[in-house]
Amino acid sequence: MNHLFRDTTGPALCPQGCVVCIGAFDGLHLGHRALVGHAVARARVLGVPAVGLSFEPLPREFFAAAQLPPRLMLPRAKAEGLRALGCDGVGLLRFNAAMTQMPAEEFVRTVLVARLDAREVWVGPGFRFGHARGGDLALLQTMGAALGFSAQAIEPVLADGERVSSTRIRSALQGGDFAQATRLLGRPYAIGGHVVRGRQLGRTLGFPTANLRFRGKTPALHGIYATRVHGVTDTPWPSVSSFGTRPTVDGVEPLLEAHLFDFSGDLYGRRIDVEFVAHLRDEEKFPGLPALVTQMRLDEARARAILLTNASTQQASA
Repeated sequence: MNHLFRDTTGPALCPQGCVVCIGAFDGLHLGHRALVGHAVARARVLGVPAVGLSFEPLPREFFAAAQLPPRLMLPRAKAEGLRALGCDGVGLLRFNAAMTQMPAEEFVRTVLVARLDAREVWVGPGFRFGHARGGDLALLQTMGAALGFSAQAIEPVLADGERVSSTRIRSALQGGDFAQATRLLGRPYAIGGHVVRGRQLGRTLGFPTANLRFRGKTPALHGIYATRVHGVTDTPWPSVSSFGTRPTVDGVEPLLEAHLFDFSGDLYGRRIDVEFVAHLRDEEKFPGLPALVTQMRLDEARARAILLTNASTQQASA
C-alpha cells in the first residue's frame, strides 16, 4: 500500500491488516511525530502497512467556514510529511456534513474495520471522534475487543512542562517566537510548495519574488519576515518574504512572496520550502508604490543583517 485515499467507503485497502494512527496532524509537531513513529514501529513489527488517518478540511475549519481558523500546513504537505515519517498509506478523509452525522460506532465499522482492517489503532491523548464527539479511546477499546483490533493512546509529549500542540505553535508563530516554534516542531517552521506565476509586479519594482499560494486556507502568519529558501541550491538561500494579501496593490488571496537576495534564475514550477527566521513588521498599506519600494529596501537590509547574525550564531554553536 502506498497511496492517498479520501473516501470512507470503498474496497478494502489493507486486506492483510494494518496499524492506524489518527489525528489532525496540522504541523506534524513533536507530539504528532511520536504518535506516527510509534504506529510505524508497530507496523514494522507486525509486518503490515502503517496508515496515517486524518481529515480535510480539519473539523475546526468545517465548523468555522465563515472565518477559517489559521493552520500550519496545507493538505498536500501533511500527506507528504506523513509519508516521509514512514506511513505506507495516508487517508485525508473528506470532512463534510455527512461526516459530522456519522456515529462513532459507524466510523469504527466502516473505516477502521471494513476499509482498513485495522489490527492496531493509535491515537493521541484526549482523542475524540464521531458525531458530537461521541467516540473516545474507551469506545475504540470496547469495539476493538469485539471486532479484532486493539487501541491505545500514547503518552503526551511535553515541552517546558506543557503538552506540545498545534495551538501552542500557532501562538508562538503569531508572537514572532520562532525559537519556541522550532522547539515544539522539532525543526524550523517552513511552508513549501511549487512556485507559481504572480502579477510580476515585484520584478518591475526591482524585487522579483518566488510565489507560493496557501490555497483555500488561512495561514498562521501575516507580515514581512527574514527567511531562507530551501530547494534552490544545496544550501538555504537568504531572502526576505511577505506573507499576506498585499493591500497596497489590492491583493485578496494569501500569497507567500520570497525575494531571494542576489539571485538570478527561473524558479517557476520548482518545489521550494520557505523557512521563517524572524518577524520584521506587520503587513501595511502604503500610499503608493514609491513608498512601498522604500520600505522594501529597508526590509531587505534588515533581513540581511538578521540572517547574517543568525548564521554566525549557528556556526558558533555547531
